[in-house]
Amino acid sequence: MSESKIYILIVEDEPNVLTSVARDLEIFEDVFPIEIAESAEDAREVIQEIHENEDKLGLVICDHILPGTYGADFLIELQKDEETKSAMNVLLTGQAGLDDTIKAINEGGLKHFIAKPWQKDELIEIAKKLLTDFVIENEKDLLPFMRVLDQERIAEEVRNRS
Repeated sequence: MSESKIYILIVEDEPNVLTSVARDLEIFEDVFPIEIAESAEDAREVIQEIHENEDKLGLVICDHILPGTYGADFLIELQKDEETKSAMNVLLTGQAGLDDTIKAINEGGLKHFIAKPWQKDELIEIAKKLLTDFVIENEKDLLPFMRVLDQERIAEEVRNRS
């Protein structure tokens, strides 16, 4: 694999939902370690550790209603930070209104909105697509990612680069 790791970060304050999302995404964990946070504050600490280890944040799945802040605002914060703006952002919620969702799309680089309750297959497909987008945009060596991501798109990109 590449020298640095690419992380998936799940930000969700409901422990049972957090566990379910992490479990649904565990098929990626061999290649993309999963970190969890129960608040934006916890998430900032996790992100700081990731960057201190010279690793990358590839995918953030964030609830909208978090202690002390909204997920949309947190995603906007990530989008404005040079170290995290390349991460793919997903808002997973049952409570974001249209205005919050539009704000997350326009200002937070939101790549996808998933309504609770979600379908496991849909969550996996979205994660696979967004992580494939991330590695194509940010990694030189794509082959280590083929076994868990979109093999056709990665193979096509490898051919286009040679």
